[in-house]
Amino acid sequence: MWNGPKAQLAITDSEFAKEILKNKEKAYPRMEVEGYWKKLLGSSLVTSEGKEIEIFEEFRVLTSEVISKTTFGSSYLEGKDILEMLTHLGTITSRNVFKIRLLVISQFWKSSADIESEKLEQGIQDSILEIIKKRENVELDNYGTDLLGLLVKASNDADENKRITVETVVDECKTFYIAGHETTTTLLAWSVLLLAIHTDGQEEARKEVLQLFDQQYPNAEGIPKMKKMNMIINESLRLYPPIINITRKVQRKVKLGQLILPANINVTILTLALHLDPQIWGDDVYLFKPERFSEGIAKATNNNPGVYLPFGFGQRSCVGMNFAINETKIALSMILQRYAFTLSPTYTHSPIQVLTVRPQHGIQVKLHAL
Repeated sequence: MWNGPKAQLAITDSEFAKEILKNKEKAYPRMEVEGYWKKLLGSSLVTSEGKEIEIFEEFRVLTSEVISKTTFGSSYLEGKDILEMLTHLGTITSRNVFKIRLLVISQFWKSSADIESEKLEQGIQDSILEIIKKRENVELDNYGTDLLGLLVKASNDADENKRITVETVVDECKTFYIAGHETTTTLLAWSVLLLAIHTDGQEEARKEVLQLFDQQYPNAEGIPKMKKMNMIINESLRLYPPIINITRKVQRKVKLGQLILPANINVTILTLALHLDPQIWGDDVYLFKPERFSEGIAKATNNNPGVYLPFGFGQRSCVGMNFAINETKIALSMILQRYAFTLSPTYTHSPIQVLTVRPQHGIQVKLHAL
């Protein structure tokens, strides 16, 4: 029949109705609305073919909540203000890190970035000191079990040899805050991007999550058993390591292989180059293949830990590695329990380094409620 100028086929056959609504062939995506119906419903779930969101910003908000509560506990709202200042300072740092400055000129002239960064640094320090002061006044030797509480307790230790300075408390809060927030945000974002492209891997991960947790929250007993999820996270970290290079200063003249390195130069380990070396990983090095890690990291790297460095290696490897990975497992599990997701056609691939490797234009995905 005709509805004005629109042809319309009326269906009364139950099998046809089921086939249309199941939409296996992707031929009947959604209800089409125009005119007054458009005014009434807009682009809601009724009319949309999956809800499109930008996940990098969503994950940034999530990880800021988590790291704020972990670091500052009940003071996390104040902590979020500190994070905003730290993030802004991080952006300024990334923009200026490769600029060469003459020492003589810098002593007498400050750029706008210098002025702004000094203001932010002072604001961050003042804010953390204010939270420390409140904690010391209120808690009465019971400083809390969050990171700040443990650091404040250490700064008030009766043993002078074990006591740390207030400046150390401030600096450790800053480091834990920015590092724990940035790395987890990027790990979550790139993992979702890869699973949105490779929907077969996404389905395998979902089966594992549902088998372990069903619709319940992920728990401490099940998280270590997540083999598929481990493989996905490891491969995501190989392709998109949060930090693409690791720099160390040469303390004294030293021999490195056949090279003699003088003191006071820097050596930079190109993490991304190692992660994408076909001689190490094979000709399919650029492909997303979580099964590389089916028998663990040691087997995947032929027992050579120097070729896989998403969190560094050795005595100065990232102290927050387990924190970031467990947070990622929990967040991804809860998403997979509720949604399937695909990459939006509006996504533009453009990774850039701003402290960590992040998507320049965000990552747009379409969520489909299960």
